[in-house]
Amino acid sequence: MAGGIGSRFWPMSTPECPKQFVDVLGCGRTLLQLTIDRFKGIVPAENVWIVTSASYAEIVKEQLPDVPVSNILLEPCRRNTAPCVAYVSWRIKKVNPKANIVVSPSDHIVMDVAEFQRVVSSSLLFAGETDAIITLGMKPTRPETGYGYIQADLSVPSASNKELFPVDRFREKPDLATAKEYVAQNNFFWNSGLFIWSVKTIVNAFRIYEPSLAEIFESMMPVYGTEKEQEAINEKFPTCENISVDYAILEKAEEIFVFPASFGWSDLGTWGSLHENSEKDLYGNALIGQSIDVYETSNCIIHTVHEKRVVVQGLNGYIVAEENGTLLICKLSEEQRIKQFSAGEK
Repeated sequence: MAGGIGSRFWPMSTPECPKQFVDVLGCGRTLLQLTIDRFKGIVPAENVWIVTSASYAEIVKEQLPDVPVSNILLEPCRRNTAPCVAYVSWRIKKVNPKANIVVSPSDHIVMDVAEFQRVVSSSLLFAGETDAIITLGMKPTRPETGYGYIQADLSVPSASNKELFPVDRFREKPDLATAKEYVAQNNFFWNSGLFIWSVKTIVNAFRIYEPSLAEIFESMMPVYGTEKEQEAINEKFPTCENISVDYAILEKAEEIFVFPASFGWSDLGTWGSLHENSEKDLYGNALIGQSIDVYETSNCIIHTVHEKRVVVQGLNGYIVAEENGTLLICKLSEEQRIKQFSAGEK
């Protein structure tokens, strides 16, 4: 899923080039490219499908030259994740009705790729042998209020895979006190937005729980893979309900399991989360760039990959970021105001 318009990392990311297409980590690969990289060995390039906005088509083609152009599906407008997942599921069904699918956001990071690949491979095997929906739950490392949670029944593991457990409930993003309670109970996991299922399972789930969406995408089966596909999508996609796959399917489905995992995951929703997930010096500074010198500076994130040299003195708890001629200097504690800055507001 690569259609988001996230601009939390302004000035690096903008609505015209959101964070999934940006080298946020300063490693020479964008978040989208890193997402595809970690599926190597699990999914061949010809089986990778990208769902994105029509306005990002050229960026995706440029960044993922190994992915067939026919596998880049273009949404004419934003309709949340349920129509996105339904579209690609029916499209894959046309190619291979026995396929198993991993649904992944394109703008998250994973630090332990080997463990990620193990967890995904194990879950794919389970999905291929059952009618289950699998969600990957991240073992919480702190009482986080920015994530939804998955409550699991850890007393009853699956008979065929002891690392998978039934889901009791999905929980909305909590306040801090509730998040602390969740972490203390040990059976609550962060909802990563990573889902695994078979084509048969997810198509049937849409037919049961979201029949109107199922009808829309089933009606286009004759045109998938033809020159008429985009025209049909342009006409019918805007009529889809604007609803997330969590509300549409996951919170209603009966046979749903969670795989509690720990592979250094973050959805990189804020500069603060990037700071937390980056390597830091002895003073807590995350320095992303070729030539950055800091003096009497602590707990900052400095992202200046295009500048020849950057010198920072006397800051504590700040964001310093440069892109396309714009320099941002902002307190980490005030980063919620970045949306105002990016819009030119005072």
